[in-house]
Amino acid sequence: MKTATGNFFEDFTLGMELVHATPRTVTEGDVALYTALYGPRFAPTSGLTVARSMGLERMPLDSMLVFHVVFGKTVPDVSLNAVANLGYAGGRFGVPVYPGDTLSARSEVIGLKANRDGKTGVVYVHSVGTNQDGATVLDYVRWVMVRKRDESSPAPEPVLPELPSAVAVGDLEVPWDLRGGHYDTTLGGSPYLWDDYEVGERIDHVDGMTIEESEHMLATRLYHNTAKVHFNQHVESQGRFGRRIVYGGHVISLARALSYNGLANAVSIAAINGGTHSNPSFAGDTIYAWSEVLDRMELPGRTDLGALRLRTVATKDLACGDFPYRDADGKYLPNVVLDLDYTVLIPRR
Repeated sequence: MKTATGNFFEDFTLGMELVHATPRTVTEGDVALYTALYGPRFAPTSGLTVARSMGLERMPLDSMLVFHVVFGKTVPDVSLNAVANLGYAGGRFGVPVYPGDTLSARSEVIGLKANRDGKTGVVYVHSVGTNQDGATVLDYVRWVMVRKRDESSPAPEPVLPELPSAVAVGDLEVPWDLRGGHYDTTLGGSPYLWDDYEVGERIDHVDGMTIEESEHMLATRLYHNTAKVHFNQHVESQGRFGRRIVYGGHVISLARALSYNGLANAVSIAAINGGTHSNPSFAGDTIYAWSEVLDRMELPGRTDLGALRLRTVATKDLACGDFPYRDADGKYLPNVVLDLDYTVLIPRR
């Protein structure tokens, strides 16, 4: 048998090393298609002149496009047989990625835990994406619920990895440099900079975007994400939802694009501290988002840029004027589909 069926839960072992096929060269076409899918408007990844004014010779890829490409490389080995991708931790973006760069990825299994239903288990992996020079572009942990091939197979000894609550500000990669120039807030699209945000402040991003069937399918293929739950309606019609689940990263990119209205000068994502896909999303859902400022941090040795630690919550078919989140028992409301804790870089006055 020459075809691959992907790894099931019992195929994973602690410390297992996975080198993922195939390297992916990103192009201007990927950038244009990403823009068409989500409509991000952050100035330095939209305009070459802005990127140059901020210290880069070329316009880099959006942080989340880098995330999707690296994530997609891991899917055939990690989550081809997944029920759901559950969360993220310790995500740190590295050197900028430019059109023409070739990205590769490898992962290590760092945790395993069988579920009580006997049908699935949770696999924790530490994944690293690198460019053609071996430089790290993304380093992160995720955990995913994976089906078992044989429900009678014995459960492994559970091992849960210790995960950081956040990426330290001193560990952030900062490619932007405004020390010799000035950031134009008019071109950025908002007068608000790092100094203008307060810890605890909440921002309703107001707008909504409806997920189209064709768009989330196009995105899934663009990133080489082969997980059956996203693209195979013939199989998923027999599953618990009866339809394809939208890739969680698709929702993250929608929420990030929506956050422009209120956080327009958050020029890039530097870290993903943690995240949960709290409920599934489907084609036809309209995504809204709101954000809370968790921390405002100075970057070591820098006065031109600062960091904001944010929580962005995305909902489906529910506007965010009253900041929906959890119920009185601490459970996510059924319309809440994403709870993302991440750190952005933003110019200072």
